[in-house]
Formats: sequence, C-alpha cells, structure tokens
Amino acid sequence: MSTYVVFPVVDHDRLVAEAFTARGYTAEEARSAAHWAGRAAWYGIRSHGALKALHLDDLLGSAVGGCRPGASIEKIETGFPAAQKWNSHQKLGQPVAEEAMRTCMKLADRYGTGTVAVDHAFHYLWGGGYVMDAAQKGYIAYTTCTAGLAEVVPFQGRYPTLGTNPHSWGLPTTGAVGFPVVIDWATSAVAMGKVQVHRRENKPLGAGWAVDAAGRPTVDPEQVAALLPFGGHKGYGLGLLTELWGAMIGGSLPTLRGRFGAGGSAKRSMSFFFQCWRPETLGAGTFADSAAQTENVRAVIADILGHGNDSALLPGEIEHRAGQRSAQHGGLLFSEKEIADFAAEFARAAVTFDPAALQRVEVTE
Repeated sequence: MSTYVVFPVVDHDRLVAEAFTARGYTAEEARSAAHWAGRAAWYGIRSHGALKALHLDDLLGSAVGGCRPGASIEKIETGFPAAQKWNSHQKLGQPVAEEAMRTCMKLADRYGTGTVAVDHAFHYLWGGGYVMDAAQKGYIAYTTCTAGLAEVVPFQGRYPTLGTNPHSWGLPTTGAVGFPVVIDWATSAVAMGKVQVHRRENKPLGAGWAVDAAGRPTVDPEQVAALLPFGGHKGYGLGLLTELWGAMIGGSLPTLRGRFGAGGSAKRSMSFFFQCWRPETLGAGTFADSAAQTENVRAVIADILGHGNDSALLPGEIEHRAGQRSAQHGGLLFSEKEIADFAAEFARAAVTFDPAALQRVEVTE
C-alpha cells in the first residue's frame, strides 16, 4: 500500500492551464497542455505529466526561445491528398500533436490512411496519449518524434548523440480485450522523465539505464549524464530510425537540438510524425474459420496469452489498470513530493492552490 494525494481532474486541468497562461500561452494552448498532461497522469504516466511539461518549458521552451506561445501552424502543399506537411513554427507541442492526430483520423476516414509530418516542433510529452485516444475511437495510430535533447549514447558509444526518440502505437482492441493495446516506448533504456522521478523520490535507477559523465554505468540518479539505448543495438537502431525520419522531415542536428541557450543561428527544433489507418484497410478477407477482423484479433491475443501464459500482460494493460485506479479514487494520483512541486509551480504563476485540501488515500499498487 502506498499513500497518494488525489488531485481532481477538473482542478488539475484548470490550475495547470492557468500556469501555462501565466507564461504567455493562449487559452487553447494552455487547455491542450493541461488536458494531455492530465491524461498521462490518469493512466499512471506521471513522468510525462504537467510537472514535466512545465520543466521542459523552462529548459527548452518559452524561457529560452525554443517554444513560441501563440505561434500558428503553416500547412504546406504536398500534392498527396492523404499526407500533409506542417511547419508548426515552434508552437507548443500538445496542441500541435492533438490537431495532427485529429487530422490523420479525418484523412483516414476519406483515404483509409492519413499522414502528418511536422517540422519546427516542440515536445509533445506522452506520445502514447495521442495514439490511445485514436485507438479508443477505432483507429490504428502511430507517432514518433525526435526528442528535445540528445541524451542517449549510441551502441558501444559514450557521448550522447541521439534523443530518447519514442515510438507509440495504438490498436483498437477494446472490443477484443476491453482496452486499446498501446505500445509506447522510448528507444533509450528509460525515459529521462523516469530518472527525474527517481531523483525526486530518492530511489536508485535500474541497472543498464544510464551512464555518468565518464561513460560508466551508474544507478545514482544524481550522477546521470546520459542514457543507454534499450536492448543494445536493437534500441539503437530504432532510435537512429527516428533521427533519420526526422532528418527527412527537416530535423536539426541531434547534438544541437534543444540547446537554445548555446547561441548561434543553427536550427535546434524537433520533428513529429503521425499516421492513422482505418482497420478495414488491412483486412484481406481471409481470416481463419471465416471470422471477422475483430474476432481474429481476439483469437490471436487469446493464443498469445494462452498455453500457460496466465501472468503475461498486454501493452496498455498497466495503463488501463492505472486508469481504473484513477476512476476508483476520483482523480489523479500523485505523491506528496509531486504535490509539493505543483505547489511551487502554482505559486510561481500566482495561482491559488491549497494542497492540504486534497484527499489522501491508500492505494494498492
């Protein structure tokens, strides 16, 4: 059992939006930032919630010129009706990602698939949230993005030249298993946000997550200089794939990206890629036993989890359970240290917040 503080969604989203508005963001930008941060926390992804979003705005965003409040998206003619190219002019990442995935869904409704590539972007936080939302609406969805900073060493390297470069997939499997299968991972062994959570909670890191300034493995979150790719050369390959994908979109050099305080006029922004499909674009009509697509998906999952694999989990199941806990307790669950950090952020924005008024609950993990 662990003690958590229950932060009602309505209050969280209102206060976080006010904190973003105090930084000069428009009401719509602030609403989107708060909404997607709240979605992350609802599903237990506390490393990519509002505290991370506000920290990134200080580190890479409006505080240093990496993100431009009130910027407009420029949509560039592609000649391909199912694909769009955008220059987001360093607009806040969450509203850009929200609109991009919505656009992909609309394109998929018309063409079976939809693609949006975004250049001059700013961090969109939890990619799994956008693909989960699309999957809950019946789409297959995918996104990847170049990360804000080069924080990952290449395989057998020691200097960070790659981003954490996440890949996020959402599959519309609610009818088959009760929730969308969401496969969402950084190509580093762990997200840097997870290191920050461990630092905040004074917990050691897992082995194989990170290296210190000399390139030596470390489990001390205070000594982390860079992250390792997950799975050795395999994670490295996927991280490199995102860097090359970003390069084709127009992405900046990884070791310059996000370092706006270093001076110079070189490009330093990120790139996004989004894609959606209607599931019926994939069905070849040859499902086993003359089944329909959803029945075939259910049968495949049952086979994978059968044969004695009773304790196996599906990707997205942990998030689904976290969402059930949030619903059970009527709000977002945070540690006392996280609530203290929220209080500091809200005080900085001159936003009234009383942590003592929030409910404390015991939660079985």
